[in-house]
Amino acid sequence: MPRMGLSPDAVVDAAVAVVDAEGPGALTLAAVAGRAGVATPSLYKHVRNLAELRHLVTARVLEELAGRLGEAALGRSGDDAVRALMYAYRAYVVEHPGRYGAMEQTAAPEGGSVGDAAERLLNILYGALRGYALEGPELVHAARCLRSAVHGFAVLEAAGGFGLPADLEASYELLITMVIGGLAGRGRVA
Repeated sequence: MPRMGLSPDAVVDAAVAVVDAEGPGALTLAAVAGRAGVATPSLYKHVRNLAELRHLVTARVLEELAGRLGEAALGRSGDDAVRALMYAYRAYVVEHPGRYGAMEQTAAPEGGSVGDAAERLLNILYGALRGYALEGPELVHAARCLRSAVHGFAVLEAAGGFGLPADLEASYELLITMVIGGLAGRGRVA
């Protein structure tokens, strides 16, 4: 029988707590079991192995990120939506570098918890980008560029990778301006 109070969600909660406190490299079944207050074999009643646990952590992070971006974009369109998404995405990564770093960066499979969360996140990005008259492959390219720009900046920032004395906010504003300028140059819908 599973330990009282332990569930797949509680195991993921413990895994997220481990990566938040100690970084993605600390994610082991033993560390999660210790955080949950159980013996490692007790976890196998809720997750098959460490690979499945990593997958579940990825789904959690994608859901949290999609929630943040969805709230940020709600009621916005065009430049305003992209700006809000970029700020919300960056804030999430900087606030939660451990869990974001633990997220699998490979293409999500279709369906399942990771695939569903990734699709939700992608649809939020697509929704914000539709104001630029992008469709098909151009929409995919724009979403990739937007994600890459924010991901790169935020991961570098979270890791302390910007050591020069110039204002970091001014740098991020320039990045946003560059992304929006590039999108606007592709043809915007009024």
